[in-house]
Amino acid sequence: MTTAPTTAVRASVQSVDRDPFFSSLTGLIALVVLLQFVFAGVFLRYDGKRDASTRWIDAHAWGAHIGTVLAVAAAIYAVARLRARKDLLVGSVVLAVLFLVESYIGGAIRDDGKDSWTAVHVPIAFLLTSLVIWLPLRARK
Repeated sequence: MTTAPTTAVRASVQSVDRDPFFSSLTGLIALVVLLQFVFAGVFLRYDGKRDASTRWIDAHAWGAHIGTVLAVAAAIYAVARLRARKDLLVGSVVLAVLFLVESYIGGAIRDDGKDSWTAVHVPIAFLLTSLVIWLPLRARK
């Protein structure tokens, strides 16, 4: 016959599994990703061509920089503190790598005029979106 774990045991297990800092950090990254969609929507016209105004393109670039720094910080935190949670460790490292790749491609589109790379840039944005929704939810488990 098995017995139910005591409250103290349950609390200690939850404190190991849950990490509110990581959840908050990845939630903040999710907000940055959401703003990235807003900024891109403002500077892309309905026909997919860039607006002449660079203000929103600059905001989108800054969002990429901020998101990349936060994603790398989340990956470093996961490596340092969450090694037992392989799901969070792998997910946050993939998130950081995707942000680095996405930022590079976005820079090539903006600075080098490689607009054809948008066909890669946008799908990666959706992968990033999926990860930033999944990671904070998974961190709560």
